[in-house]
Amino acid sequence: MRVYDLILKKRDNNELSKKEIDFLIKGFTQEDIPDYQISALAMAIYFNGMNERETADLTMAMAESGDQIDLSKIAGIKVDKHSTGGVGDTTSLVLIPLVAAAGVPVAKMSGRGLGHTGGTIDKLESIPNFKTNLNRNIFINNVNEINAAIAGQTGNLTPADKKLYSLRDVTATVDSIPLIASSIMSKKIAGGADGIVLDVKLGSGAFMKDIKEAEKLAEIMVNIGEKLNKKTIAVLTDMEQPLGKAVGNNLEVIEAVNTLKDQGPLDLREICLTLGANMLLIAEKVNSFKKGYELLEDKLKTGEAFDKFKEIVEKQGGDLSYIENTDKFKKSQNRWELKSQKNGYLVQLKAINIGLAAMLVGAGRTTKSDEILNEVGVILHKKYGNRISKGDKIATLHYNKKDDNFTEAVQKLKDSYLIENKAIKPKDLIYKIIK
Repeated sequence: MRVYDLILKKRDNNELSKKEIDFLIKGFTQEDIPDYQISALAMAIYFNGMNERETADLTMAMAESGDQIDLSKIAGIKVDKHSTGGVGDTTSLVLIPLVAAAGVPVAKMSGRGLGHTGGTIDKLESIPNFKTNLNRNIFINNVNEINAAIAGQTGNLTPADKKLYSLRDVTATVDSIPLIASSIMSKKIAGGADGIVLDVKLGSGAFMKDIKEAEKLAEIMVNIGEKLNKKTIAVLTDMEQPLGKAVGNNLEVIEAVNTLKDQGPLDLREICLTLGANMLLIAEKVNSFKKGYELLEDKLKTGEAFDKFKEIVEKQGGDLSYIENTDKFKKSQNRWELKSQKNGYLVQLKAINIGLAAMLVGAGRTTKSDEILNEVGVILHKKYGNRISKGDKIATLHYNKKDDNFTEAVQKLKDSYLIENKAIKPKDLIYKIIK
């Protein structure tokens, strides 16, 4: 089998067999196939796509390229959640303790943030002493004891995906639906969960800008899950504007704590209840979405979800005093307020610009080695559709020093908003659920 022939085959829009895909992924992982040939293959896939069978085979080949986590020692149906990424996406911090409080085991492997998208592990590590580097036995024991554990991905989990993504990132082939789907699902399969709920973001702050493309990605991932005997549900959610009001690690942890106390932003609460109800369905904890939603609402109102979060923090070595008194979190040195120059209604709030503004002042990474400043970020005071009066605070930038990045961040914030005289219909928060 020659790599040249397989590139040619896909370039000419023909199907690759499972044997051929396995050969390519194995050879690439073991560095027997050079980067330039896999880059050429990725470009051929970008233009010609892959069918569902090819995409499922690629997913499994990448999942099998490294470690696969065996969660069989954890009692019950294990359900994982994955978000395709967005701005102010604090769902995991709320969702994991919420679902665990309802009696469903959640063994969560999470990643770090890059660019304007935040990482769950970075957010949790902003809690002093919180440990995300758990060995396999501690990870499993924690789930068995308190129904939840959150850890960083192991170094050898889906190494083929890591190598392939780094090539896609520099060869303009990131936004290929088969490559996105196989990348996401390979990590979920290798993570060992029995079922998966996917939060597919749609809008300016997400990979998918168009609803048709988002639906296509969701349907492919659900079909991959079903082909590989993993019950999978995808929820299409809005990311035209940031979720919640906070962007930045400390600010988002505080918002998550407030949400778990049932005092958080309504949009973040709604997304978490919707995703969580679907997780309960997959875990066979309830027999209807409505019952799952109501059960989770109860866990918020009674304080059980917040208590579960405190259990997770304590179990993983975090300083509980910061969760019990969020005023202890480090604050930024300075704040700059964006105020409205006119009366009207907020008709545009670009999530991507908000995320970039936060990243510019240090809340995100431009390279994997960058150090994040946990205390900086953005707080939104107004959201899409809100009535605004001249002089109202629209957003606050939390920053440490005035420099070129600060100046650019301020401009990004200003460019995020559009205020007009006519009231508009609120955007949908949840577009569709695909099973």
